[in-house]
Amino acid sequence: MAKFAKISVVIPAFNEEPVIGRVIREVIEVLASHKLFCEVIVVDDGSTDNTSRVAAEAGAMVIRHPYNIGNGAAVKRGIRVATGDVIVMMDGDGQHNPQDIPRFLEHMPHYEMVVGARTAESEGKVHRNLANRLYNSIASYIAGKRVEDLTSGFRAMNAKIAKSIAYLFPRGYSYPSTATIALFLGGYTVKYIPIKASARIGKSKIRLLYDGLKFLFILARVGTFYTPLRLFVPLGGLIFFPGFFYAIYKLIIGKPWTLPIVISITGGLLVFILGLISEQIALLRISRSD
Repeated sequence: MAKFAKISVVIPAFNEEPVIGRVIREVIEVLASHKLFCEVIVVDDGSTDNTSRVAAEAGAMVIRHPYNIGNGAAVKRGIRVATGDVIVMMDGDGQHNPQDIPRFLEHMPHYEMVVGARTAESEGKVHRNLANRLYNSIASYIAGKRVEDLTSGFRAMNAKIAKSIAYLFPRGYSYPSTATIALFLGGYTVKYIPIKASARIGKSKIRLLYDGLKFLFILARVGTFYTPLRLFVPLGGLIFFPGFFYAIYKLIIGKPWTLPIVISITGGLLVFILGLISEQIALLRISRSD
């Protein structure tokens, strides 16, 4: 395993008093057994229980939000204060096995991000697994690369890159999606390794329908930020081609075009042109950031 000067482990937490202490102790023990110097940063996102006290007693640096802002906001806060060469992000609810962290670090010299991809043996709910497959397919199209687990919150990132993209993270549970798309489209290297995720301890804070729609919106937002044409071309085609083929049919039967045909063709062309302009703006922004 490559040696790093320091590893930062960022754990967002909200009412995780029953399990957060065990998670922190296991993280410290695992990294110490590999002779790795680490800091564990717990960002308590406005918990109403004793999460902060338990985390501090277990050996973590605790940052407390005065009220609940969101999982992504907590991760951003942790990334900003982290001082390690590599930042590991994981949940504080017992789903992620700290024993997997050294496996992530083995690949970090060669990749900018290593993600734990949950296998079929993971203890997840059926409807959530099906939703993740849908998200993975959409993300793979946008990124132009195979995305094995878009929503996994267990990952290790190069600290410099994590800090540079943290501003893109939404406040809610969509930060893993944003990080994945941003790194792929930013030209960085990403590695997936299989992990088995346990069932979380306590009740999940994710609302399937509400957060699912937010995931799709985040995918569209980040995709538009980096590669607008991947979104605008299909959308423009959906608007343009029905009117286009209907217009041909009208010409064949010798009847004039109707207003819906004109709206469809014009609207499709406008969306495509808007996509071209957005693509140029995205390329200019990326070239300046480089």
